[in-house]
Amino acid sequence: MKKSILVVIVGFAVLLTGALSRVNAADIKLGFVDIDKAANDSEEGKKAVGGLKDFMASKQSAITEKGKAIEKMKSDLEKQGSIISAEARKSKIEEEERSEREFQRMVADANQEFEKKRRELTEAVYKEIVDIIAKYGQDEKYTAILPMQSVLYNDKTLDITDTIIRKFNEHKGMTPAPVSTPAPTPAPASEKK
Repeated sequence: MKKSILVVIVGFAVLLTGALSRVNAADIKLGFVDIDKAANDSEEGKKAVGGLKDFMASKQSAITEKGKAIEKMKSDLEKQGSIISAEARKSKIEEEERSEREFQRMVADANQEFEKKRRELTEAVYKEIVDIIAKYGQDEKYTAILPMQSVLYNDKTLDITDTIIRKFNEHKGMTPAPVSTPAPTPAPASEKK
C-alpha cells in the first residue's frame, strides 16, 4: 500500500514538474489590488461614504431628539414624584417605559437600515471594481491579479491599486477632486535682501 501511494506521489510530482517547465517565468504577469482602498478612495466610493454619513446624521438627529424627550420625562417624574398621585405616577412610568422601548426599536431600526444601505452601496461598488479589474487584466495580458488582503508579501511594484482606481473613476465619468495646495509662505524678512 505504501509503495503504491509513493508511486502515485512521484508520478504526480513528475507530471507537475513537466507542466511547470512549459511555463516560462517571464510569461507570468502578476498584479495586486487593495480592493478596500480602491473602493474607499474611488470617487464613487467617496460619494457612497458621504451618502452613508448623511443618512446616519439624519437618523441620529431623530434618535437624539427622542433620547432627550425620554430624559425630560424621567426628570419630570423625579420632580413630580412626591406631588402626583400613585395612579398618575404609575401612568407616567408606563409611558416612560413605552418611550424607552420605542427608542430602542428606533435605534435598532436605524442600525438595520444603515447596514442594509451600506451593504447595497458597497456591494455595487465592489462588483464594479471587480469588473474593472477583470477587464484591465484581460486588456493588459495579466496572468493573475490577486487581492492584497490574501497575500502575505508582494513586491510593491506589482501594486496596481491606483491604476484600478483611475480606471474605475474614468469608467464612472468622474475625475478626482483637485488637491488643494497651500499658498506658499513668504520668506522671513531676515532672508530677504
